[in-house]
Amino acid sequence: MKNWLGLDALKRGEDAAFLLLRLYLGGFLIWGVWDNITSAERMDEFQGFLTALNAPMPALAAPVSVWAQMLIGVLLIPGLLTRWAGLLLSLNFLVAVALIAPTQGIFPDIPRELFGPMMCVLAGLLLATHGAGAWSADARLFRRR
Repeated sequence: MKNWLGLDALKRGEDAAFLLLRLYLGGFLIWGVWDNITSAERMDEFQGFLTALNAPMPALAAPVSVWAQMLIGVLLIPGLLTRWAGLLLSLNFLVAVALIAPTQGIFPDIPRELFGPMMCVLAGLLLATHGAGAWSADARLFRRR
């Protein structure tokens, strides 16, 4: 009865779930910053957005954030250095939450604008603490003998 109630059988899908998380999140991050990388106008818009949020050094913060997200996406898809990518993801989006929250208000009504960035913080923490799963470059590179 305990195995049924605890849904222990789902554990068999853990590696597939981590693979899907990595593929979707990595692809989304790359897609989300591609326009900033390929268009100076879009990068300028992002810099303006950061300026409006009173981000420190927006001219530096914009490309650092964009290229960090690109790197994270590139690492997550094959599951390479996933724990590091997860930490960087959490840090990058924690800064976003810290910049957005004062403009939107916070507890007890967490605004919808924070949902996406907060989910990236939490997904990054999950990947940093659990790793990429068995179906990853990390599993092959760092396999314990």
